[in-house]
Amino acid sequence: MYFMALAADYDGTIAHDGAVAKATLAALQRFKESGRRLVLVTGRELPDLKRVFPELGIFDKVVAENGALLYTPASEEEKPISTAPSPDFVKALKKRGVKPLSVGHCIVATWEPHQASCLEVINDLGLELEIIFNKGAVMVLPSGVNKATGLAAALKELGLSPHNVVGIGDAENDHAFMRACGLSVAVDNALPAVKDTADLVTKGKRGKGVEELVGKLIKHDHDLGISRRDGIRIGAEDDSDVAIWPTDTLLIAGSSGVGKSTLATALTERFIQAGYQFCIVDPEGDYDGLAGAVGVGDGKTEPTAAQAVSLLEATDTNVILNMLAVKVEERPDFAADVLPEIAKFRLKTARPHWLIVDEAHHLLPQNHQGVGQIVSGKLPGAVLITVHPDMMSADALKLVSAVIAIGPKADKVVKALCKATGLKPPAGMTPPKDKDKHVLFWRPGGNRKPVPVKVIEPKQSLKRHSRKYAEGTLDEKGSFYFRGPGNRMKLRAQNLMIFQQIAEGIDDGTWEHHLRKGDYSDWFRNQIRDKKLAAETREAEKDEGLSARESRRIVLDAVRKRYTAPANAPDEK
Repeated sequence: MYFMALAADYDGTIAHDGAVAKATLAALQRFKESGRRLVLVTGRELPDLKRVFPELGIFDKVVAENGALLYTPASEEEKPISTAPSPDFVKALKKRGVKPLSVGHCIVATWEPHQASCLEVINDLGLELEIIFNKGAVMVLPSGVNKATGLAAALKELGLSPHNVVGIGDAENDHAFMRACGLSVAVDNALPAVKDTADLVTKGKRGKGVEELVGKLIKHDHDLGISRRDGIRIGAEDDSDVAIWPTDTLLIAGSSGVGKSTLATALTERFIQAGYQFCIVDPEGDYDGLAGAVGVGDGKTEPTAAQAVSLLEATDTNVILNMLAVKVEERPDFAADVLPEIAKFRLKTARPHWLIVDEAHHLLPQNHQGVGQIVSGKLPGAVLITVHPDMMSADALKLVSAVIAIGPKADKVVKALCKATGLKPPAGMTPPKDKDKHVLFWRPGGNRKPVPVKVIEPKQSLKRHSRKYAEGTLDEKGSFYFRGPGNRMKLRAQNLMIFQQIAEGIDDGTWEHHLRKGDYSDWFRNQIRDKKLAAETREAEKDEGLSARESRRIVLDAVRKRYTAPANAPDEK
């Protein structure tokens, strides 16, 4: 399920002339029995609501007084989420003959045309209050308090995101909370302005419209539609054709070093901006230090599913599972253990909205028995990143609904996907001419061929693979060996931390032996794949006027500032 809750207005929406029909109650009960939650969002005061609606207990949360009071029917707890009305304000309104006049925990309510008197008193007393209208009703509340803020408080207690809520209403004061929901729906009797801004309009009026919506949600869930507001643009231009949605399974693929992690970083920034929660499964420490996310695990300690789920309980916490301590051959088993637990959490909460799986060919490989339980059915809200789509599980690739192919072999990425899934490759496909700035974007199964897109750039600059190379374990071929003149030693540095430690302890002769041969810059360029570090080191290697002590300091300082300095150390300017 994607839509986990229904947030409904009372008067004119579930109720007609103050009463809720039995058929509407039955529909709400079916919705709740499907495992979802119900939130009532109303301008009414609680005592009045209890009087006219004795079945109030069907709702998990009630937002009353137009967002100022939160009520939990199961425990009967009342929680004001705003300040009480000023006695001077109420006294002044009575003195002006404002009738009827109702005073709740936080709200002061009357009817038109008394809004003029309310505004005059607010100005006279210098109060920070605002007037909200509701089909002739006049409600006065502290500034910034409305149905949207009340709904946010209710959802926080329920552990739900607004993205996973459908909001339905009919009047002016419903605009705010409906816009805050992942899908906004207006009943047919709603005001024209409400209909105009809603994502959907029911055919039925009031309770009949709610019954209609409930039936569709139970049967179709997110296939019913998602607001265009929920799309994430992947292109530099706001083109709806280059957007991804929470229902998508996105494949980002291309050769090594062409910008896959950079694009993923840019997407996480868009996720945060849109209020989406994400979880990154990070085998190689690519996302160490990512802004707006909490990391679990490091080069020595494996992350656990329990840690991930515990952190994800908070709707605004994004999580990175750093798998540097997990050996390559153990990655599929790790994924088979951890990803199903995250999937169970998603079933209950529809969060995290986006699951980013890097090095997907290691975590979701061909012919691994654990992949089946991970990708069974659908895998919505997933970003699968890989160098080798041909090495991924075909079952996982068949779920892909959008592709971003990067680099000079972008067309081969699309062809590899088609071969694995049995799709016919699109005709006339070529890599984008400007490979450094553009990618190919394609939706499999559609009529359009892949199109070149100028992708978004991240605002932050991550030290790519910094933790992998600093703390991880490179294989024998990728490690650096301090051998010295005549190969008299064989000291292996399987990461940069160890390289630094050995380099600080070896004799000057051994250090200079490798320095003058250009071994350090060669390793940095070909194994660490850091051209800037290699270039800076090469300058020291060529300067024969440097002493062993001076050249050692230059090289090791360059390594420290890029890789082994604390994660919160400032980046090189």
